[in-house]
Amino acid sequence: MRAFRTFTVTPYLPEPLEPLRELAYNLWWAWDHDALDLLRRVDRDLWEETHHNPVAMIGSTSQERLDELAADDGFLEHLQLVQAAFREYETNDTWFSGDTPGDPTQTIGYFSLEYGLTDCVPIYSGGLGVLAADHLKSASDMGVPLVGVGLLYQEGYFRQYLNPDGWQQELYPDNDFFSMPVRPVENPDGSRLRISLKLAGREVLLNVWRIQVGRVPLYMLDSNVAENAPEDRTLTAQLYGGDNETRIRQEIILGIGGIQALAAMGLQPAVFHMNEGHSAFLALERARLRMQADGLDFPAAMEATSVGNVFTTHTPVPAGHDRFSPALMDKYFADYYPQLGLSRGEFLALGQENPNRAQDPFCMTVLAIRMSAWRNGVSRLHGEVSRRLWRSLWPNVPEREVPLGHVTNGVHTPSWISHDMAALFDRYLGARWRTERGGPKVWERVDDIPDTELWRTHERRRERLVAFARRYLKAHLKQRGVSPAELAQADEVLHPEALTIGFGRRFATYKRATLLLRNTDRLVRLMTDEQRPIQVIFAGKAHPEDRPGKELIRQIIHFARQPEVRHRIVFLEDYDMAVARYMAQGVDVWLNTPRRPLEASGTSGMKAAANGALNLSVLDGWWAEAYSPEVGWAIGRGEEYSDPEYQDEVESHALYDLLEKELVPLFYERGADGLPRGWIAKMKRSMRAICPVFTSNRMMREYTEKYYLPAIERWNTLSLARCKRARELAQWKQRVRNAWPKIKIEAIEDDHQPTTEVGASFKVRAQVNLGDLTSADVTVELYHGDADVQGALSRARTVTMQCLGQAETGAYKYVGELTCRRAGLHGYTVRILPAHRDLVSAFDVGPILWA
Repeated sequence: MRAFRTFTVTPYLPEPLEPLRELAYNLWWAWDHDALDLLRRVDRDLWEETHHNPVAMIGSTSQERLDELAADDGFLEHLQLVQAAFREYETNDTWFSGDTPGDPTQTIGYFSLEYGLTDCVPIYSGGLGVLAADHLKSASDMGVPLVGVGLLYQEGYFRQYLNPDGWQQELYPDNDFFSMPVRPVENPDGSRLRISLKLAGREVLLNVWRIQVGRVPLYMLDSNVAENAPEDRTLTAQLYGGDNETRIRQEIILGIGGIQALAAMGLQPAVFHMNEGHSAFLALERARLRMQADGLDFPAAMEATSVGNVFTTHTPVPAGHDRFSPALMDKYFADYYPQLGLSRGEFLALGQENPNRAQDPFCMTVLAIRMSAWRNGVSRLHGEVSRRLWRSLWPNVPEREVPLGHVTNGVHTPSWISHDMAALFDRYLGARWRTERGGPKVWERVDDIPDTELWRTHERRRERLVAFARRYLKAHLKQRGVSPAELAQADEVLHPEALTIGFGRRFATYKRATLLLRNTDRLVRLMTDEQRPIQVIFAGKAHPEDRPGKELIRQIIHFARQPEVRHRIVFLEDYDMAVARYMAQGVDVWLNTPRRPLEASGTSGMKAAANGALNLSVLDGWWAEAYSPEVGWAIGRGEEYSDPEYQDEVESHALYDLLEKELVPLFYERGADGLPRGWIAKMKRSMRAICPVFTSNRMMREYTEKYYLPAIERWNTLSLARCKRARELAQWKQRVRNAWPKIKIEAIEDDHQPTTEVGASFKVRAQVNLGDLTSADVTVELYHGDADVQGALSRARTVTMQCLGQAETGAYKYVGELTCRRAGLHGYTVRILPAHRDLVSAFDVGPILWA
């Protein structure tokens, strides 16, 4: 029976407790330990039952308990302290306001399909969402004027459970938005803000919600509106659910609907940051709105808006990028093509790797790359992989010069560090470790922490992890209906003093969760050593459609049931942020075994390192730039293999060798005081090296300085006078492309000797015919470097050549000087690039002429 009318009931709070309501609806509490302690005091059992949801907890707390708290002087004093800390956080000067020239009124719109904010807002699947949330949290801490945009999923990502055979099953419980720290956005008259979007000719209404993340608002769209058709109401039901058509509709809602929602609230960011290609349709909508507002054609609108678009790619494999067939694009965009003044072919070409192949799918990553002036991968190695993956979009550009940089991911340390370790850092490092000013000098004070205190703190966290794992395992076994004997065994799994290895991540096959199980005889010997045992905690979800990933989980479950090791290995079902925190805060070693170079970055090892764990990982993602023998262990030396089976064999042996010969002896080598001094020294070196660098504060600073501020400056410049300079730039690009076929490099001369000494220099002269262009339209460069026997150049550098004027023939004369910096076989060539004051990258114009 359906309700005739629905309405929202909010809890009645006695006046002294009213500040709790404000705190509950701002996720600042999720990374402030004192605020978390306060919320736990309301009702510890309810806090756990509601998955650490203060709104649901307060709503479920009896009036008698609330009245009791309102009369509790100790609780009220604690509440006042937390409220004062929150007020101070809101009003303090920030890095952005004090250390940058940025204008806080010019905002950045950050779009992501998922956000891993905290346990009670389950709208994430894994690392991409957690990274996005940490991005918002650091923006809040540092005062960067950013607004987030995403989708509010009615069911979110699935909840995992295992059947008796260890096969993953999925549940999709509903999210009750009215019992979450989420509020509907209202119009000035108090009515709900809704926006209307056209999808394949149908009108779809979207609710707009707000989640407050410290200083940063996150606006979320949801299609579960009564007036919508039934199939449209479920469009935002699940994250990564449904088929390719569901995905394109979600991405239209995110990109185009997100832009329209911001506009409906009067928000017009200067910069839009696309976290992965899911939101790339926003670039088209932004250009369309600019065309309407300023009477531009599409090329001019593209120039005006692309300088304010930032794109971050997270996926190093071609199959991981969303692609839609031309037929599907026609279904949803046939009416949109003419609004941009584009033909069908011109529109589809924006997302096709090779526009000459009309039936190629439309790739969201290609669209994002073409519509953004600023692009990056998420680690140094991933930047290299991405330039190799997408170099076809820049023909004739050397791979290392492809205009796609990198900003290595980082973690929001206060969100992931244990209360115990945070207190230790406060005592010996001071409060600055939490902030963007917590640089290497602050973290050098880790050496001041007495070994005894650091080790006892770490041991406490391991003991809590073991206790948590037993409770957690027992609860899930009860749900599965196991026998009393099996239930009793849950109380005996793991040992609070054994060397504990953690593996927690998505169970995608390239992450190779079962590499550790490849030689079970060696693993069993390690686990059953009476004096020096190891134990392993696994956790993670496979995508519902990923049968090979589910098979990896099943293999672990079956191995864990062997009598000789069942007390040394455990798989924790339904991996979420709460489980991740317990693991990162309690393990001794964080294991990561991706197939290089398929891990874009990875951040779980950073979280573990902040809590004192040591990393044991393949040299991929972030670990490829963080690793040194002093701070952890590397599986292999960064090799890449063509034979996966051979790679697994080689790297599994390397993994066992490291465990047997290095990790286990170092961990169990104890002095008379029982402390593993060598292990503790490595913990300290790891913290000193990793914690100040691999943080989301450093990441946010890089994004702001490398991308946001320059993008805002360019956006302001090209937007002046109804985009006058954007129009001029578009016209200039077309003129250059039309004229380019006529330009020639007519002659090259130099005065070098066949053999030249290191440090010597010589001049190179070039004569070029620029046709209808002038020297103001181009840059002529010397391109030189090491040469192989075929003459191919590597480790190349460029030297800008000086224009000496025109010859009588009309050709332009250029000269440049080349200095020989290394011995060996070297070579050079000359190239011509387009040049204009408003270009972010000359390579984005298209043509290059090489000698």
